[in-house]
Amino acid sequence: MAQTIKRGGKGVRRAAAARTTQRKVQAARQQTGSVLDTVMHWLPFSEETLHRILMTLILAAAAALVWTVAVMAGIPALASEQAALIASDAGFKVSHLEVRGVNRMNEQRIYERVLGQNDRAMTTLDLAALRDELNQLPWVKDARVSRKLPDTLVIDIVERNPHAVLRKPDRMVLIDDTGVELETVKADKTKGMLVLSGLGVGQRVEDLTRLLDAAPALKPQVSEAEWVGNRRWNLTFKTGQVLALPEGDEKSAGALLSFARMDGVNRLLGGKVAAFDMRAPDRIYMRVPGHADEVAAEKRAADQAKAEAKRIAAAAKTDEG
Repeated sequence: MAQTIKRGGKGVRRAAAARTTQRKVQAARQQTGSVLDTVMHWLPFSEETLHRILMTLILAAAAALVWTVAVMAGIPALASEQAALIASDAGFKVSHLEVRGVNRMNEQRIYERVLGQNDRAMTTLDLAALRDELNQLPWVKDARVSRKLPDTLVIDIVERNPHAVLRKPDRMVLIDDTGVELETVKADKTKGMLVLSGLGVGQRVEDLTRLLDAAPALKPQVSEAEWVGNRRWNLTFKTGQVLALPEGDEKSAGALLSFARMDGVNRLLGGKVAAFDMRAPDRIYMRVPGHADEVAAEKRAADQAKAEAKRIAAAAKTDEG
């Protein structure tokens, strides 16, 4: 009996195609795996580390995208405002002010500057801006602003020290050792303080300090200093006597030192001479009120100055020897 063999038809062809595709995929996987293995071999970290790096980059990109969308929608500002409200409701708001270091200035000036911070949430305080605002006050040399939770704003002040009094045409003003004007004062409050006068003298306070330091014995006896013609000093002593100094820092310091030495020998301060003029090199002119022969007095003063100069030169030579 004859047997007929039938061909598989479409099902067989599909199975054969599937097997062919599977073989191609396996070959591709083997090829790709070999490439990845080669790449991983040259990388300085493991495959697990690479996966972590890729995952971190993906998460960072997602976070950046979310933040950008939130900023565009105004969500951070709303969140910050809501957080401030929550902190304020919880008691973390400015209710008390603690000021330290104030001795001379009017403390009310500080309260006026920080009044706008009252009842503000502690989390919204701009401490740097508040410090800059306080540093604009004349008496404040430096300020530090800090929080003391839950409800206190602490301000530490470093005050300027009054150094002298600036005489203006219409008022007297306290100044510090750099010439910064502190506040207006009455004349009766300036007793015993050094008084400065003259156009532009406020910018010469430090120069005057160096000048007086050249003769420390005379420094406490100076009651007033006048900056004359924007070029030189006239010093008035507590005795009422006036000393005219020459122009130039070195020349004026040298003249003041010479005057101090002559006063130490001859007691010039407290005597009959009302004014001393040392603007001319190597000589001193003296004015004696009511004296009939002022020229003779000036000549004697000049001779005395020359003798003093010779004595100083001789002493210098002796020291060098």
